[in-house]
Amino acid sequence: MYTRKSELVLREMLNEFRILYLTGPRQAGKTTLARKIANDTKMQYVSLDDQTAFTSAQYDPHGFIDSLKNRPVVLDEFQYAPELIKAIKLASDLLPVNKRGQFFLTGSADIFKSARTQEALPGHMARMELYPLSVTEKTGSDFNLIDFLSAEKLSLPDNLPVLSRGHLAQELLDGGYPELQGKGPRARQIWFQSYLQGRLFKDFDSIYSAKGEYHTKLEALIPYLAGLCGNLLKYASIANDLGQNDKIIKSYVEALEWMFIVKRIHPYVKNRARRQSIGMAKLHMVDTGLACYLLGLKKKQQLLDSPFYGGVLESFFVMECYKHMMWAKETMSLYHFRDKRKNEVDIVLEQADGRLIGIEVKASDTIRQNDFKGLKKLAELTMNQFKYGLVFYTGSRLMPFGDGCNLYFAVPLSILF
Repeated sequence: MYTRKSELVLREMLNEFRILYLTGPRQAGKTTLARKIANDTKMQYVSLDDQTAFTSAQYDPHGFIDSLKNRPVVLDEFQYAPELIKAIKLASDLLPVNKRGQFFLTGSADIFKSARTQEALPGHMARMELYPLSVTEKTGSDFNLIDFLSAEKLSLPDNLPVLSRGHLAQELLDGGYPELQGKGPRARQIWFQSYLQGRLFKDFDSIYSAKGEYHTKLEALIPYLAGLCGNLLKYASIANDLGQNDKIIKSYVEALEWMFIVKRIHPYVKNRARRQSIGMAKLHMVDTGLACYLLGLKKKQQLLDSPFYGGVLESFFVMECYKHMMWAKETMSLYHFRDKRKNEVDIVLEQADGRLIGIEVKASDTIRQNDFKGLKKLAELTMNQFKYGLVFYTGSRLMPFGDGCNLYFAVPLSILF
């Protein structure tokens, strides 16, 4: 079993808040982690996948919560019973002031953003996201990408591994789902097919009030979205290509984001950048293994030769940022930037103090001055806020590309490994 870097953070949140909500993709490891913490802390464990528990929670939510007899509890698959929210809110409000860690909720859909849920829990709830395994968790290292980027001076670890194109491609094909690690191409295909057919539609039903027949529309939409990794999200274009209504497309994409299948990255539109920025979100797949499956990419060379390789690699790096954010010491917000002249920056990280780190991700072992074009435009617009601009690439050395005013570097992707 993999050691999850977020475990200590979750334990800390249980000691600080009455309610902890752990959400993230199905099969990312939430249940395993919640069970481990429940066993260690003597919490009750109840799964709403159990039909009896689900029926009780659905038809008598207050009675269900009362039956727990005020004992701390893990409620797994919480997204199936939004009816429990009011009962939990009431129970939480009645707790003694110093009572913490009463409810540990887990859900594979972000229920508090869904169309079926109009009420949030009170301010004493912490919400955390658990994604599939990061590279750090796979390799067992202590490296944190966000803390590395937050430092005042970039300092690379000693003995960086050589990252071959084949190794990187295999990482993208494997993705981060714990159950898939070490499985061969055939087993991966079978697992992903079961993942989509056996669970996706069930979860979609639980959070989205769909009208009419939508399975066929989703089956066409999801692979299409995988092909948009790293691209601007234009609902009208998708609707036109698929022969569907653009408003429905937008609502489906929102639901798929609540289910952690896709991730929308919003544009950086602050200060002087606002006037020149394109105000469209960028689309990424949460798991590159699933993206490759949807695109029919089974082998390393297939992926490397594919026109989708660069976009999938960008999604990989974006999601590594989000994975590391959960247990980083520093906090950051993540955006993208693109102006009306097509200058773009894949990732704009905003620190708590407002300073910005611009990042480009390149599927190349060679970096040229022109690769910093978008970063320099962002620096021009944000001036003193701009901390430095980085191009992550498949080479092996940290290389400076400074212009005298700002700090620019080419950074090896192998730092993650």
